[in-house]
Amino acid sequence: MRKMVWIVVLAALAWSGWWFVASTSLRSGINVWFDARKTEGWQAELGEVVGGGFPLTLQAGLRDIALADPDAGVAVQTSRLDISAPAWWPGDVTVALDDVPIQLASPLGRSTLVMQDGVLALNLHPGTALELETLGWTSGPWQVEDAAGAQVQADSLTLTMVQSAGPQYDFTAQANQFAPGDAIRALLRLPDSFPRAFDSLTLQAAVTFDTPWDRRALDTARPQPRRIDLHLAEARWGDLRLNFAAALDIDGAGTPTGVVSLQAENWRTMLDLAEASGVLPNALRGQAEGILQLLANASGNPAHLDVELTLRDGNVYFAFFPIGPAPKLVLR
Repeated sequence: MRKMVWIVVLAALAWSGWWFVASTSLRSGINVWFDARKTEGWQAELGEVVGGGFPLTLQAGLRDIALADPDAGVAVQTSRLDISAPAWWPGDVTVALDDVPIQLASPLGRSTLVMQDGVLALNLHPGTALELETLGWTSGPWQVEDAAGAQVQADSLTLTMVQSAGPQYDFTAQANQFAPGDAIRALLRLPDSFPRAFDSLTLQAAVTFDTPWDRRALDTARPQPRRIDLHLAEARWGDLRLNFAAALDIDGAGTPTGVVSLQAENWRTMLDLAEASGVLPNALRGQAEGILQLLANASGNPAHLDVELTLRDGNVYFAFFPIGPAPKLVLR
C-alpha cells in the first residue's frame, strides 16, 4: 500500500512538473513571437500574458493586444484573447475571442468586429514545424461596422480548413442570415421590400498550396495557391441567384489557368445594382449589358447566364473572345 502511495505521489509530482514547464513555455513562446514581429518591423504590443488551467489544461490569457503588419497594411487591436490547450498535447489549440469590439484596419479602411461566442480551433501535427491539420472558426451573431454603421452582419459563422493530403486543404464557409447593413443597402438603392438577409451564402473548395501551412506562414512567407478546385460558391438573395465553380492551376507569378463556370439568374438586376452603387460606370452600362446579353443568349435563356469562362495567357475568354485580364492570385 505504501508503495502505491509513493507511485501516486511521484506521478503527481512528475505531472505537476510537466504542466509547469509546458505552461511556462506557452507563455514564453507568445512573448517571443511578439518580440520577433517587432524585429520584423511590425507593431506588436502585448500588455500581459496570464496563465492557469492546472492540472489538465494549459491556458494563456493575452491582454491589450495590438498587431499591425506594415507590408500587408492590416492591423488588429483587442483587449482580450484567451488561448487554451490540453496539457497532454499543446498542439490542439482553442482561441476564444472577446465579445467586446475588435478594432480592424486594412487598405479598405477602418472597421469594428463584434462577435458573440467566437471560437477558433486549431489542430497541429506534432513536430517543430507545427503543420496545420485542421482549423475551424465558429461564432454566434456577429457584425462588422464602421463610422457609417453596420456594414455586414449574420446570425452565425462557420469556417473550416482541413488538410486532406500534404499541402492540399479543403475549405468550407457558411454564414446564416448574412445581411448587408443600411449603408450598403442605401448605396445599392435597394427598396425596403428587398429581403434584408441572404437566403444562402456558402462555399466549398479544395486548394493545393506550394507548401503546407505551418509556423513559417507567419514567420516567413505565406503558402501560395497552386491549384484551386472550387466545387461551389453560392449566393442567393431575393430574386438574385449566383453560383460559381472553377478548376484552376496557378503559376509562380499568381496567374491562373483553367475554367470558371458561372450561373446567374436575373443578371440585369445585378447590373442595376452595380450601376446604382457606382461599381459600374454609367458610360459602360450599355457595353456590359451587350456582352452579358450575348453570353445569356448563348446559354439558351436570355434571362439567365450559364456560361464557361476560360483563363489563359493572363486573360479571361468567352470562347475565343477576350473579356479582360485575369486576376492575380497571390497571398501577401
